[in-house]
Amino acid sequence: MRSTLTDIAREAGVSSATVDRVLNNRHGVKERTREVVIETAKRLGYLAGSDLTPTSPQNRIRLDFVLPAGTNTFIANLLAQIERQAARQHDLDVHIHSIEGFNPDTLARTLHDLQGKTLGVGVIALDHPTVREAMRSLAASGVSIVTLASDILHVPRIGYIGIDNRAAGRLAGYLLGRFLGGGVRHKVALFAGSLSYRGHEEREMGFRHILGEDFPNLEIVELREIRDDRERAYEEAVSLLKRHPDLSGIYNIGAGNQGIGQALIESNRAGQIIFIGHELTDHNKAFLLDGTLDAVIDQNPRVEAREALAMLSRAIRCLPTDYHPPRLQVIFRENIPES
Repeated sequence: MRSTLTDIAREAGVSSATVDRVLNNRHGVKERTREVVIETAKRLGYLAGSDLTPTSPQNRIRLDFVLPAGTNTFIANLLAQIERQAARQHDLDVHIHSIEGFNPDTLARTLHDLQGKTLGVGVIALDHPTVREAMRSLAASGVSIVTLASDILHVPRIGYIGIDNRAAGRLAGYLLGRFLGGGVRHKVALFAGSLSYRGHEEREMGFRHILGEDFPNLEIVELREIRDDRERAYEEAVSLLKRHPDLSGIYNIGAGNQGIGQALIESNRAGQIIFIGHELTDHNKAFLLDGTLDAVIDQNPRVEAREALAMLSRAIRCLPTDYHPPRLQVIFRENIPES
């Protein structure tokens, strides 16, 4: 069955109207966006002319991605998208390294080991002195680096691929404040993977700022770091619910929604406590449908994988890059998109 404009739009991470403008050669579309749409349309068989001739091994560009291991479904989806999209680009030789994500020394050692082996690296990195030094050393050896999902400042990376995490935190605070309403005081709690990730720290900062500005009736009673692990999230959530029988809201900055949701269901408080989380995973879809989760703030791993591969490969070829960032999107039960 032939692909449709909707299929192309979903794969490219743009609107159907943008696809229509590109395929009909109308104005008003960025050149990089136009390239992405044409490439996607060829790959899906909508347009003829896709070049599937393998590139000779000596001409392939080696790229390495260093991602945290564990139960984080978003990371698993991002990894799968990198593998899937890299497999279609025969000029790329992509390697993925899954490591213990909360150990900066392990991450720094992995980055050091890539010197002399790769031309480009994408990394979800802890903001830690040993990691920053490893990134500086890697960049000094001529390797192009992009940060993914969580940025690190003051290191020589060529770009950051991901959402504005401070804006995401403010959005979560706005949603929670509007759900709970003004006037009455409410207790809310935060969960984070690790505040050593700048992205998680920025989300917390944005959340706290908008509560202070617009929702002073919301009191943050606890912040728990759960290392993006669903079992740890479950244990911390069970303990939290026992300590605060009058808790009104939860914002989970990172992964672990499955554990928190399980604790809410078992305590018969799902649907009573407003629960805001991140990433539209299969588990989160189920929680939206049964009312355990009230809203999910989503970023698109398909777009992030595409942009990371494009930014690295184009930088190595000394070609200009027009970054096409993932959109920050709020998903409720009523607007869950097609897979």
